[in-house]
Amino acid sequence: MKKVITIARQYGAGGRTIGLEVARQLGVALYDRDVILKTAEASNLITPEEAREWDERIPRDIGLSESLFGIYSRPLSDKMWEAQIGAIRQLADKESCVIVGRNADYILREFDHILRVYLYADKEWRISHMLTKIPGATRSQIETEMHSVDKARSNYCSKHTGQTYGLADNYDLCINVGKLGIDRAAKMIIDAANEI
Repeated sequence: MKKVITIARQYGAGGRTIGLEVARQLGVALYDRDVILKTAEASNLITPEEAREWDERIPRDIGLSESLFGIYSRPLSDKMWEAQIGAIRQLADKESCVIVGRNADYILREFDHILRVYLYADKEWRISHMLTKIPGATRSQIETEMHSVDKARSNYCSKHTGQTYGLADNYDLCINVGKLGIDRAAKMIIDAANEI
């Protein structure tokens, strides 16, 4: 039976790292913004020109010089939102996978083979974690980035879904990565996925 794990996360809570490990251990693909955009284009949900236009607005090397806030605050047209919905649903219909971000938990809310995960950690843990991920960054820069991205993700979610980002009621499993660690969080997700 297909199993799809969606991962929503706070900035710096290790969402992509954990998602990659879960996907690796389960032997499934991990999908994020880039793959979802390509799927939407390949499925004729958007034109190649629309995909290119949107893609060109997203920085290739995301770091402190180009905040993730810019990605979330850029307008996402209704057509692009619908294309994203179509692409995520196609992926979930087709195969077992891990989907990081993109409000996939909401988009797939009617599917029965979904595990919706939310990852969070306290501020100090997230800052420390990101300092190891972005060499040369200062604590102040990370803190500013963290605040901007968390706010932008919350606004993005609210605008497109009407839900509150990070509200436990919207997920099947919420994990405090700062308390449990990355490896244990990945194991908890895998154990829970094996039960659906």
